[in-house]
Amino acid sequence: MDSKHPRLALITAALLFSTGGVCIKQLAGLTAWQRAGLRSAIAALFLLLVWKRARRGYTWKALIFSFFYAGTLATFVAANTYTTSASAIFLQSTAPLYVLLLSPLVLRESVKAGDLLYMGTLAVGLALCFGDEWWSGSSTVQATAPNPLLGNTFGLVSGILWACTIVGLRWFGQRSRGGGEDSGGAGASVVLGNFTCFAVCALLAQATGDGLFHGVASLPPKTFGVLAFLGCFQVGLAYICIARGMSRVPAMEASLLLLVEPTFNPVWSFLFLHEKPGPWTLAGGALILGATALHARSPRTA
Repeated sequence: MDSKHPRLALITAALLFSTGGVCIKQLAGLTAWQRAGLRSAIAALFLLLVWKRARRGYTWKALIFSFFYAGTLATFVAANTYTTSASAIFLQSTAPLYVLLLSPLVLRESVKAGDLLYMGTLAVGLALCFGDEWWSGSSTVQATAPNPLLGNTFGLVSGILWACTIVGLRWFGQRSRGGGEDSGGAGASVVLGNFTCFAVCALLAQATGDGLFHGVASLPPKTFGVLAFLGCFQVGLAYICIARGMSRVPAMEASLLLLVEPTFNPVWSFLFLHEKPGPWTLAGGALILGATALHARSPRTA
């Protein structure tokens, strides 16, 4: 992806990300921690092989940042394992709420008056996404979403950690323009984050009774193909695109462009798995996406 088109790179990344929900749900026979750990192991190896920036910049800063990214990976996979793709992605899509809180402190990027209204709207949308479990009293359990409340909790945490990831990538991107010591920080952090996710998931898989590789040898070829796609493209190539776009796009605008993902993510799950989110989730998602569309059209200064 040509770095002269940073917004196109971010949109491409979002489209690749949007395949995550439907693919993760097709990894039958694997636990949430196996899905997350194996996907990250493949992604880390892929990035080391094809991305030069992933082979440098291994500093203590990259290591600290990698923990936020590892948490994002693991909690998002867990969210998709237990709740609907729509709930998982809409909850993660509240990341701009936390980006707005972090940007002035970490990036010295100002917050506009309109951003405050946007923050409030996202908070309402976030609450609505829990409505099917908290208020409606109706069960939203289905084959692809066996524990919606647990999955929604993981989705909420993934949104917070994703915001930290976006801000961290932007922080590295600001410094890469001058080719300084942090120029390789983003690539190193992504690789370290995937290896960290792999290690943590291996421990969690062992603690819950099954090792990370338990039963893997007996999986059908289709499952290995889905895992390869998730690691190489849905994670690996997507983050190469993100890193190339993030250095030239402000964090808030970047987080909005990446919201192309929730537009398509639930659609893939509905078309291929016939997964239907609850009415409160749809209302929350519509509010989040609608507010994002209006906010993205408001004038901003880079």
